[in-house]
Amino acid sequence: MPADLADVVAEVGREMEAHRGEGRVADYIPALARVDARRFGLAVVTCDGRTAEYGDAWVPFSIQSISKVFTLTLALKRQGEALWTRVGREPSGSRFNSIVQLEAERGVPRNPFINAGAIVVTDVVLDGRGFDAAVADIRDTLRELADAPNLDIDTEVARSEAATGFRNYALANFMRGFDNLKHPVEDVLQTYFNQCALRITCRQLARAGLFLAAEGLDPLSGRRVVSPEHARRINAIMMTCGHYDASGDFAFKVGLPGKSGVGGGILTIVPDQAAIAVWSPGLNDVGNSQVGTLALERLASRMRWSVF
Repeated sequence: MPADLADVVAEVGREMEAHRGEGRVADYIPALARVDARRFGLAVVTCDGRTAEYGDAWVPFSIQSISKVFTLTLALKRQGEALWTRVGREPSGSRFNSIVQLEAERGVPRNPFINAGAIVVTDVVLDGRGFDAAVADIRDTLRELADAPNLDIDTEVARSEAATGFRNYALANFMRGFDNLKHPVEDVLQTYFNQCALRITCRQLARAGLFLAAEGLDPLSGRRVVSPEHARRINAIMMTCGHYDASGDFAFKVGLPGKSGVGGGILTIVPDQAAIAVWSPGLNDVGNSQVGTLALERLASRMRWSVF
């Protein structure tokens, strides 16, 4: 790996100063509508333990859909390949909260990263326990992976998600009608809203995702998180589905597996090298961080990190 990682991160960060505030915050979730769109943070953690940071890398933000990477990890550990009987692996080509495909495909979502698929994954994580225990498991998993014992849920955001999550209720009830949810809709969705309301920093998020850069093994602690096969599966779905109907464009511009969230964060994996987290709350027209995507494009190019 080039020795000038810190210089490149600082250079990209400085270039983003002129773009701070671009995009539009997720104002359909009231608690996110008040976030300062001019925030920008960038953090890289490498497999050999080096870090490089810029800007608001230590400011907590709402993880939102990036949490789906970690619930997918938990679900694969619980169900293995049987998970794919309940959720697909194909890009949807549709908005993250679309209901259109579900009826034609009999309640089986296209992939685990659109909202319908993530709700099914949460249903799997809920197996054999109540809502409180499932939420604690997801939170504690993030705490351990991020080496952040104080990482917690923003209860205001969770309540805000629940109060405005009408489409998610529609998706969940629709799948329940096809017997693709096994638990009560309210329990599944309250778990889902809480996992999306976790607060995390860029530094913590990059650290938490590092196991995906090392075939499922946390290279800093030596702990096996998932099997190499499951790590490859997660990375593949991040590459093809991690940015919803803009996943192809992200692969074209950045060339790395990534998962976005409407809180403005993006987790990106550099296989065998590093994990990257960026945060800029302003979103583009398809709901991904506008400035964050630009920063990742420039960072990947200068570090020669594309998988292609």
